[in-house]
Amino acid sequence: REGPAMTILYRCDADAAAIAAHFGALAGADPWAGGTIAPGQFAPVITAGREFIAGPRTERQPRRLIPRLWGVPPPPAAGETGRGVLTVRNPDSPFWIGNLRNSEFRCLVPATAFMEWGKGLDREGKRRRHWFACADQPLFAFAGVWKDSEIASFALLTCEPNAALRHAGRETMPAILPPDPKAWQTWLHADWARASAL
Repeated sequence: REGPAMTILYRCDADAAAIAAHFGALAGADPWAGGTIAPGQFAPVITAGREFIAGPRTERQPRRLIPRLWGVPPPPAAGETGRGVLTVRNPDSPFWIGNLRNSEFRCLVPATAFMEWGKGLDREGKRRRHWFACADQPLFAFAGVWKDSEIASFALLTCEPNAALRHAGRETMPAILPPDPKAWQTWLHADWARASAL
């Protein structure tokens, strides 16, 4: 399971209309106005699934901005009921692989920055917080996966840290997709071999 230093906060300062316009999605009546997302809160995600359409899914189906809860209920064997699983560190785990191979459960998770715990304490004796953003993408997408449980929820995929995250003492970081509509399309529609290569 996730260690204590995983991502536990991120921000998406764009509102629903701006997110939808940027990622080519339908916002519908999504009320998202922007702000900080913490575990157990609803946040906007972009899906290309068939939540509201019966029958086979096609690549021409519109992307949708849909609220999902951050934190997937853990498997019953984990013995935990209160905490949701926030990140996917092992995509080959039986808990995740079915959803990841089935592209309709992959999603884009819009963000403008994310927080990671750093080494040491600040001047007030509190754990250091480091906020990271993308210089080339004011609004970017994490690679996400959602599960349809009692309440539809999502988790962020992780990857090897880049230099900035390694310097902050991190062993993983959230997987950020390239700023390319083709990459978003690949994540939402391609087979798992192509999607995981991102």
